[in-house]
Amino acid sequence: MVRAARGWPRWLYSLVLYLLAPFVWRRVWCEHALTNLRRERLGLIPRIATESPRLWLHCASVGEVQAARPLVEALLQRYPSHQLVVTTMTATGAERVHALMEARRQAGEPERLVHRFVPLDYPGAANRFVARLSPALAIFFETEIWPNLLAACRRRGVPTAVVNGRLSPRAFRGYRRLRPLMAEALGQVDWLAAKSRGDAERYRALGMPATQTDVVGSLKYDLTPDEASCADSKRLCTRLGSRPVWVAGSTHPGEEEALLQAHAALRQPYPNALLILVPRHPQRFEAVAELCRERGFSLARRSLGEWPGERTAVYLGDTMGELLTLYGAADLAFVGGSLVPVGGHNLLEPAAMGVPVLTGPELANFVDVAETLRHGGALVEVPSSAALADTLVTLFLDESERHRLAEAGLAVVAANRGALARTMDGLERLLPVK
Repeated sequence: MVRAARGWPRWLYSLVLYLLAPFVWRRVWCEHALTNLRRERLGLIPRIATESPRLWLHCASVGEVQAARPLVEALLQRYPSHQLVVTTMTATGAERVHALMEARRQAGEPERLVHRFVPLDYPGAANRFVARLSPALAIFFETEIWPNLLAACRRRGVPTAVVNGRLSPRAFRGYRRLRPLMAEALGQVDWLAAKSRGDAERYRALGMPATQTDVVGSLKYDLTPDEASCADSKRLCTRLGSRPVWVAGSTHPGEEEALLQAHAALRQPYPNALLILVPRHPQRFEAVAELCRERGFSLARRSLGEWPGERTAVYLGDTMGELLTLYGAADLAFVGGSLVPVGGHNLLEPAAMGVPVLTGPELANFVDVAETLRHGGALVEVPSSAALADTLVTLFLDESERHRLAEAGLAVVAANRGALARTMDGLERLLPVK
């Protein structure tokens, strides 16, 4: 009776999930990849043929997979006898993991990286998944706190960690309403590696024990662009020539309209200016292409192999996994999700490519990163599309300022690296290298 009383928040949570099952299943039905069976959502994953021990890393979607790339490589290097199973919730995340697997195959690396979909967080599905996978260590990236999966790991004696732990003030306000459930879930976590002191404090306020929490910094600073991306950027930059080029990455509905408006204003003094537009979600590629045409912009699409000529106004980056390459080919980079109330996206990706970083005011998801870039003089913030247009014109007129911003961004990234080493040291306490 005492155990049941202690577990009532998770029991109630599971009951609500069962009641919402038709709606939950309808949502994930669309998140399908041809490489995976839908039954993986119920924990019915194929048994992995090899008897090698396994590590499990869970990332929600494509952004988290991209941010976790340094961790993926470090885990494979630190634990050479283990397979690494990366799970995602979304199909776009699955595609990104399979791209990493293919890159490793082409480089002649052993096939030790595997992708599976994470199961829906029902008790039965969670228990089946953990039983079949039988990981030696479970790692959850950023805010992926799933009560039944964590409980299943604890039941089977699997050590668990939350790494690059992020909890924005907005997310904290929502989770605080569920504090009994969150306290029970976080009580199953053996170690939490928080991005910042503020993130750690918010996790502790939800019930994460302070003795099992460390502030290690953001893994995003440990992003090192691979040689292939840098080489592709140089080739693309050479082909584009000396025309003004700016990129808007990870954009959202309502934001593209404002960006196209700013681009139209930029093309008044710079008629050959090119915008490389990269929507965040691939299911919106067609809609964004149609929007560009409706606004009267000549368009080239990367997915179709089309090349932006001198008269092309917009180059649509409608492919997956090439954002770093496209950032590196531009003179300026605007990071999306920041002119609309989304909370922003990874400001460090263009900075790591040596490209000046521009952003809108909505930065709730990257407050700490924005503050670090701001302190280093490496962030240009604009409140509106009109201000963005003026800023673009000003920066294209001032090459020395563009160079200063680029160098400042690279310096900030270099100065803040080290979270990866601290994270790996913490994980090794949970799973010592033999």
